[in-house]
Amino acid sequence: MNHDADLPSITCGCAFHARRRFAATLVAAGASLAVPAWARDGVDVGGESRFTKLVSADQIEQAAAQQYAQMKQQAAQQRALGPDSHPQVVRLRAISQRIIPFSSEWNERARNWKWEVNLIGSKQINAFCMPGGKIAFYTGILEQLQLTDDEVAMVMGHEVAHALREHARERMGKNMATQGAIGLGAAILGLGSIGRSVADMGGQLLTLKFGREDESEADLVGMELAARAGYDPRAGVSLWNKMAQASKGAPPQFMSTHPSGPTRIRDIEANLPRVEGLYAKAAKPPQRFEPPVKK
Repeated sequence: MNHDADLPSITCGCAFHARRRFAATLVAAGASLAVPAWARDGVDVGGESRFTKLVSADQIEQAAAQQYAQMKQQAAQQRALGPDSHPQVVRLRAISQRIIPFSSEWNERARNWKWEVNLIGSKQINAFCMPGGKIAFYTGILEQLQLTDDEVAMVMGHEVAHALREHARERMGKNMATQGAIGLGAAILGLGSIGRSVADMGGQLLTLKFGREDESEADLVGMELAARAGYDPRAGVSLWNKMAQASKGAPPQFMSTHPSGPTRIRDIEANLPRVEGLYAKAAKPPQRFEPPVKK
């Protein structure tokens, strides 16, 4: 329930109501500042990692753009890059256009990202979003799991969340710090070979493994993004049930470092109350798409 309308009559001096008044002041003033987690609806995943400060966002986004361009070129040479007119490319881009407008609340840099969404012909059950908003889905995840639009939005929201929360940048910062490639003082002063290190690690962006904490965080942020975009966040449960079925034997690459299906389903269900109101208020997609025919 939204109590913002009651804010002017609140005279209590407690911290809770003080925070409410501050949030209302931001809204009334039309402030462009990011609203603190305690003053907003939706999930709360805490602040950014200090390790992100060890790597330049500009450099990692540039490295990602280069890797993404190379991937597209290779896919095109193999006739595996979905054309603009492909029904599933149209579908993915339509869903992304509903999710992307909500991205800047989580990362101000996203306003200036040159977003791209592409489809790669591969049986892999996988999808990703590289730093800077470079999204790709493999046909395998759409075809083998027969994803609904709501489920696609959950996958896309999850992958976009990795980019918004700068998990790749954090992971690289941790790797560099562990390996002694850079020191905190050198990073702050802009010294050392940071740029070269990022360039050297750029080739790892397509295969970078995130930790379970990153994956759980991406689940929650992705669920909120999908809900705000008008997609049912409860689809996270059906999505991971499908993933569990597909993971008999060796798990799909998409699940290789992720929390187990039952664990993430419990987390999703526990956080649904935080986003169901957002979904209820959100404008719903004017068009629905069908998954590709399963071969």
